[in-house]
Parts: sequence; structure tokens; C-alpha cells
Amino acid sequence: MNISEICIRRPVFTWVLVAIPAVLGMVAYTELGVDLFPKVEFPVASITATVPGASAEEMETTVTKVLEEAINTVSGLDQIQSTSREGVATIVVQFVLEKDIDVAVQEIRDKVSSIQKQLPEGIEPPIVNKFDLDASPIMTLAVAGRRDEREVTEITKRKIQEVLQTVPGVGSIFLTGGRSRAVNVILNLDLLNSYNLSVEDVRQALVSQNIELPGGIVDQGSRELVLRTLGRIRETEQFNDLIITNRDGYPIRIRDVGRAEDSIEVPRGMSTLDHDNAASLFILKQSGTNSVAISDAVKKRLEKIRKTVPEDIKIEIIQDQAHFIKESMDEVQFHLILAAFLVSGTILLFIRDWRTTLIATLAIPTSIVPTFLFMQYMDFSLNNITMLALILAIGIVIDDAVVVHENIFRYMEEKGMDAMTASRKGTSEIALAVLATSLSLVVIFVPVAFMGGIVGRFFSSFGLTVAIAILISLFVSFTLTPMLCSRFLKLEHGAGASSKSGWIYQLIDGAYGVALRFALRHRFLTMFVCVLVMFSTVPIAMTMGVNMVPRDDQSEFQVSILTPEGYTLQRTTAVVHEIENRIKALPGVTHLFTVVGESNGGGKGQGDVTRASIHAAIIPLEERKYSQFDVMKRARNILVDYPELRTAVMDVSTIGGGANGDSRIFQMNLRGPDLEKLAEYSETLATELRKIPGLVDVDTTLSLRKPELQVEIDRDRASDLGIPVQAISSSLNVLVGGQIVSKYEEGSEQYDVWLRADKSFRDNPQNLDYLTIPSPTAGLVQLTSLAKLSESRGPSQIDRLNRQRTVTVRAHPEDVTLKEAVDRANQIVKEMNMPPEYEVSYGGQAEMLGETAYYFAVALGLSILFMYLILAAQFESWMHPISILAALPVTIPFGLLSLMLFRTPMDLYAMFGLFMLIGIVKKNGILQIDKTNELRSAGMDRDAAILEANHTRLRPILMTTVMLVAAMAPIAVGQGPGAGARASMAKVIIGGQVLSLLLALLVTPVTYSLIDSFGNFLKRKPAV
Repeated sequence: MNISEICIRRPVFTWVLVAIPAVLGMVAYTELGVDLFPKVEFPVASITATVPGASAEEMETTVTKVLEEAINTVSGLDQIQSTSREGVATIVVQFVLEKDIDVAVQEIRDKVSSIQKQLPEGIEPPIVNKFDLDASPIMTLAVAGRRDEREVTEITKRKIQEVLQTVPGVGSIFLTGGRSRAVNVILNLDLLNSYNLSVEDVRQALVSQNIELPGGIVDQGSRELVLRTLGRIRETEQFNDLIITNRDGYPIRIRDVGRAEDSIEVPRGMSTLDHDNAASLFILKQSGTNSVAISDAVKKRLEKIRKTVPEDIKIEIIQDQAHFIKESMDEVQFHLILAAFLVSGTILLFIRDWRTTLIATLAIPTSIVPTFLFMQYMDFSLNNITMLALILAIGIVIDDAVVVHENIFRYMEEKGMDAMTASRKGTSEIALAVLATSLSLVVIFVPVAFMGGIVGRFFSSFGLTVAIAILISLFVSFTLTPMLCSRFLKLEHGAGASSKSGWIYQLIDGAYGVALRFALRHRFLTMFVCVLVMFSTVPIAMTMGVNMVPRDDQSEFQVSILTPEGYTLQRTTAVVHEIENRIKALPGVTHLFTVVGESNGGGKGQGDVTRASIHAAIIPLEERKYSQFDVMKRARNILVDYPELRTAVMDVSTIGGGANGDSRIFQMNLRGPDLEKLAEYSETLATELRKIPGLVDVDTTLSLRKPELQVEIDRDRASDLGIPVQAISSSLNVLVGGQIVSKYEEGSEQYDVWLRADKSFRDNPQNLDYLTIPSPTAGLVQLTSLAKLSESRGPSQIDRLNRQRTVTVRAHPEDVTLKEAVDRANQIVKEMNMPPEYEVSYGGQAEMLGETAYYFAVALGLSILFMYLILAAQFESWMHPISILAALPVTIPFGLLSLMLFRTPMDLYAMFGLFMLIGIVKKNGILQIDKTNELRSAGMDRDAAILEANHTRLRPILMTTVMLVAAMAPIAVGQGPGAGARASMAKVIIGGQVLSLLLALLVTPVTYSLIDSFGNFLKRKPAV
């Protein structure tokens, strides 16, 4: 007695069997996290090292190269990429995917610690972090108010940032663009010289006379007292009274040589919200936590915060990743429900029986809901990938139930059996075919779960989710479906084939019969057509455009701006504000959030003020008739009027980025020994790429030469005066760049104390000549006596890849596919005839494109091999699987053709659509061959059995095909958030199924007939 018969006899047992996983699935659903992407850990680490005031070349020589050499000995290394800028060096280390990232990070820390003494003095301890998808900001807040900028920043820091950091799940919050409070000690160098004092004297006074140290314990026998020396300055005004030294019994104070101000740090950046000065907060979540839940918690906390801050303080949410996630998930859930209704309508259309529709439709919730339990067990979240898997599963999970159900219904209609008998016999007859189809579908998606590469990491949850849903649907089709049919299925019109009597079905059935008879009479002609179709795959694929990931309308975009080297913060801000005014006038733009200055620069007082970004928010998608990409094109046209700027208009990256992130997807790396040659080659390449229509925002990372004022020291003269080079460098650093020399405490807060020369002494190269350096033999010596100042130019940024200098060419394929851009770039490189020591490699999505194609080919090959083995085992034959799989080669070209008809390029999601297409076509073949074998076993002639079997199985095949098309239709035509990513997969499935259906239904029986004839020929051939 099999499980189906047990369930038919014991309905309560069956309901319990199905209800338990369904109830647990519902509970699991409430506990699943909601996110944009699956939880993926990449073996990538970053090292950040800062040396305040160091040039890009100095950072490369003394920091980057030293760190690279040490890190290069770590095992499992795949790639080292570094960027050296003024004051900061960033190294990104990529390991092979098999490397444990926690182990890798610890090994890097050990290597960095071991060479700490080789790094220059003044370097801050290098910071080693592992790359985390969760390390990108999930929310950006802007805080503005009608009051002093410093006060707005203080309110932001104390009443907003510190309060939000206590929200569960919030990892860290970065504040940029504000004006932080600081005590500035500003020196008048003329007065300083008149007292024969040096800047080092002032620095030492501030360090030694603003300090509080424990004095030990005073033991009184019966009690103890803690001794404290109160050396801290309690009021900012007291800094002016701080004594530097005594001369002839007269104390010389700070106020005698300058002034102390309770002010702000010298700004190296700013941010504005719709032209109003603002402080911005970037909120990062803790690794592995739920983005939507944290966003909701932050918003609730903001409601409380708004009641505690002054009325003029405005807190705006500029960017909220959860908003896009929620809208995208709502859209998917709507598609999920709509697909279920459309699938149910398909059953009603074919069977024309409401009981049948209800029973078959129950397979959807009873298969999908328990899948949530598996997702929770595997620690999957509800994200774009897993929800896509569930939508796909809707079109599949009902197939098994429908095939079983239709067979039971056919037994009742055509053989006049009662529901109980028809359920037993109908299920028993079709069981082998249903088991074969489900298991061979599972082996299609399991290889996807174990695919290699970055894409494999992302889509493992996709493959496993679909596979489990299919297995659960198989269980439901053998338990719940036959039980419900045996109890509730009735014929409304008595015996007879009433459900097939409609003129539309009769017409389809008759036309298929004519085509099948013709194909069987002209088998070689049919196979010749199939071979032609199969060979058309290559030319169709060659002419297709290929992208990595389709773009989504997120109702926001970002403008990246790089001004010429040497621009000040004020000059950059003026240019950016002018561009802001023009972008604000574009249709649909509601808010502009602008950040000027590098938000992740090399510490306080550092940062690149030539960089800026404008984040533009657009009205929601449903409220406009134009796309985000139309607005971006108009923004790009505005930037044409600023040829001196290096600009790009980009989508807001959902993975990383930040305020100054660059999300251009086309990246080419040029490596070689000579930087001048690299500059020449990269410029030639960029010029040629700009000629490609549709390739926009073409630029290189080659930095412009930044103006420098270089101090050339006369070493002999300095030695005679007893002045070491370090003393000269240190004095200039304090006087010109400014240095944090102490801390000022007020209550429980600490503020930096900066020391520098007055602006009038450092705003002109001629004035710097008169800066004085202390000499142990000659007193104060003017800089002009020791050194010569000359203006020169040095690089503002130096990029390296695998320990070689490199230049990256970046662009954005707007009206051209990524594959076309790569092919054209390869052709340009070939024509350039570069020497062999200069190499070209791709980065970003261009690099992943080739890797993904390879891993997909491997997964596809494994899927087909496993399908063949499963079918061979099921049918106990090495030949029947060939008949079933014969339809695969004629389906793929139709899937590709459908993309061309829909004017959609091939992409990651479309590739998964091809997997699905192969599974469905193979499913049809199993139904055809299984019934043919059954009829032949009963004694029927081969051709008669083929015709009878295909007429019998035509309805379930058409039903499963139309159901899948119905499930995919809402996704294919969807226009909501995230629709762009899902549409290509649906279009492949719909187009491939509809276009290839007739030929696929003919090629399987014809191949079966030919193989059978060949087998008979071999049997008749006499033995030698």
C-alpha cells in the first residue's frame, strides 16, 4: 500500500500531515527578516592608514608599498587594489571564495602588526576591516535649522546621533558636513618672534599645562583619599591666560602672542539639504540584521527625538533603503497573489469545474507556506532573490497537483469510475511520471545553489528555495490532492468527456493531431527543422545584447562631481550650487542633498575638497509618466556645459557606495611600469570609448596634477644650525596645516584644541619664507635661511592593482549593453598595439560577466547530466531520456528569440529563466513518453500508442504551460519598484514556452519513434 492509498483512506490523517508543516511555515514567516539581498559574506578585507599631511606619492612609497609587501604573503590571495591620496591610503584585498574571511582578516592584522616599525612616524594605527554588504548606509538623515552651524552640529551629535546609536540593530552612525566645536589657538608670528619664542614652545605649553593626572592614594588609616591634580583648563577663555614661559620674571601668555577662540574645526567639507546648510548622518546596521526592522525602529525613535529638539531643527530622511525594499516586496507579494489567481483561472478554463479548481489551487498555499519553515531553518531572509524563487515556484508547485488531478478527472470522465476508484488508479498510473518530473526539476535548481563565483553566493538561496518548494509540492500531490479528489470530486455532466467538448479545445486537439501525424510520416524532415532551429542558437546569441544586472527605477539618482585640482572648498561649493539650481528645475525632482568634500578622508583637517556629490530624489514611480533614466539624461545634458569638471550621473548603488561612491558598471584597468605611458594609453582608450553611441560618463581615475608648494631644505645649512629635518617638517605642519595638541573638557564632553598660525601668515607662499624654526645654536632662524620654496605639481591620487600602478577607465552603458561595450573596448585595445608589459583587465560587472557565463555553463551542463541520470533511473532505460531531452535544444533558441522580440538584453535573471524553461519542456516530454510506454505495454502498436498518448497528455501539458505563462505574466509587464530585475526572467519563460511549444511537442515523439526504429534495426541485424 503506497502513501496515496493511505491518504485516500484516512482523510483526517492527511489533513494533519499537511497542516503541521503549513502551521509551522506560517509561524516561520512572521520571523523571517526582510532585506534587499541575501546575507552573503565575501572574502574581501580593507586596510586604511592615515598620515596627516602626507602627499599621495609619500603615502604610496612609505605606507602603501610597505603594507602591500607584507599582505602579499597571506595565503589565498586573489587581488590587491590600493588607492593613495593626500593623508590616506586604502588597500582592498580580495581572497579566493574558499578563504574564511575571519581567518584572512586576522592574518592581515598579524602581518600589519609585524611591520608597524617600518611605517613612518606620525601614522595612525592602520584599521583592518572585512567587507560586509551590511556596511553600506541603510539610511541617510539631514539635519538643518535656522541657527549657527556649530549649534546645529552639536544638536545633531548630542540629541540625535547619540540617541539613535542606542536603537537595537544600529551598527554605527557617521556624521559629515557639520561644523564641530573646537578651541583654536591662533598665533601671530610677528609677536611670537618678538618674544623670541617658537611654535614648539607654545605646543609644549599647551600639552604640559592642560593635563590632569592621578596623584595616587592618601592612606589615613581608617579611610583612603584619591589624590587628583586639577590641571585642566575649565573655561575656553582661560586658554588666553595660559603661560608659555617666563622672561625676566614676566610671564608670557597665549594672549601676548595670539588668541584662543571657542570656534569650529577648519572645514574640509559641507553638506546642504535643498541649499540649506545641514549636518548629515549615515546610519549603518549591524551585520546580519533586518534592514526594514531597523529602519522602522529608527523612524519611531525619530518621532520621539523631534519632540526634544528645538522647533526650527528640521530632520529629513534623505535616503532609506527600506523604502525601496518595502515597495519592491509589496510589488512581489501582489504578483504572488495575482499569479495564484491567474493559475486558478487557467484550471477553471480547461477543466470547467469549480471543485477541480479549488482542489488544485490548494496545492499553492500548502506547498509555498511550508517553504518558509525551510527558509527560516537555513537563515534565509525575504529578499528580492528568494521572493523571485517563490513566484517562480507558484507556476511549478501546482503542476504536480494538476497533472495528478487531471488524470483522476479523466478516469472519471472517460472510464466512468467513481471518485474513490479514479483517485487510486489515476494517481497510481501517473505517479512515476510525476516523480520523474519533480526530481528532474529539483536537479536543475540544486546545481544553481552550489554554483561558483560571487553570483553563486547570491543565488544559492534561490536554487534551494525552488527545490524545496518542488519537493513539498510532490508530497502534496501524492497526499492531499488524491484524498480531496476521492472525497469531493464530482462530475457535473455525468460520464463522458464533457470538459474536452469545448470547440476551442477540440480545434487545438485536432490541429495538434494533424501536425503530429505529419511529423511521424516525415520524421527526417521534422528532425532537419529541429536541427536548423538548434543551430540558430549561435547566431541569435551572437546578436544579443548582454548585461549583468538590469537597472531599476528607484526614484533617485546621484551626480558625482570632481572639480579641477587646486579648487578650494568655497570655489567647489559655488560651482556645485550652480549645478544644484539647474537640476532642481528638472521634472519630478523633489529634494537635493549635496555633500562637498571627501566624507572618508584621512582624519580631521584632511579631505579632498574637489569632490562632491548631489543626491536627487524624484517623485514616486506611480505618480509620473517618465522614467528616472529620462531625468538622468537631462541632468547629463546640463553637465555638458561644465567641460572643466569630471562628472557622472549614476544610479544610487544598492551595494555600498556612500556619499562619494562610484557605481559605474563598466571598468577597465590598465597596468604597466610607466605612469606617463599609462596616462597616454588610458586617455587614448577613453577618447575612443566616448565615440561609442550610448556609452556615457566615460572617465579615467588618472588624477590631475595637484599644485604643491615644495620645501627644498639645504641640509648642510640645517646641520650647521643644529636643526633636524624633522623639526622643520613638524613646525611647518603645526603652523600651516594645524595640529591637535590637546583636549578641552566641558562637562562629560571633550573637544579638540588646535594650534596653527594666523591665516595672514600662511595664505601666501612669500609669507611662509618668514616662518621661524628654533635652533639650539642660533636661536630662531627664518625658513628662508634654511630652505627654498618652489611651486610644483604632484599626483592627487595613485591607484595600484596587484602591486603595479594602474589607471582605471570607467563608463556607464546607457543605450548600449555591457557586452557590446566590452567587445568594442577589446577591439580598441587590440588596435592600440600596447607593449606586452602593459596589461588590460576588467573590473566590476564587466569582470563578473565572463565569470558568471562560465559558472552558468557549468551549472547548465550538470543540470542536464543529472536530469538524464534521473530519467534513466526512472524509466530503466538509457534511450528514453534522449527522447525526453530532445526538446531542450529547440527550446533555448526560442527563449533567446523572445528576449529579442521584447527588446530585452540577456542578463542574470534571464539566465535563470532559461533553467526554468528547460525544466518545463522536459516535464512535457516525461508525460508524453511515460504514457506512450504504458500504452505499448498494454499491446498497442507504436505509432498508435504515440498518437493516443499525446492526445491524452495534451490537456495537462497545455494546462501546465498556460499556468506557468499566467504566473509569469504579471512579472513580465510589472512596472513597480524592482520590476526591471524580474521582468527579463519572465519574458524568457513566456516567450520560450509559447514559441517552442508546438515544435517541442513534436520533436519528443518523433525522436522516440526514430530511436525505437534504430533499436529494431539493430535487433534485426544478423550477428557476424
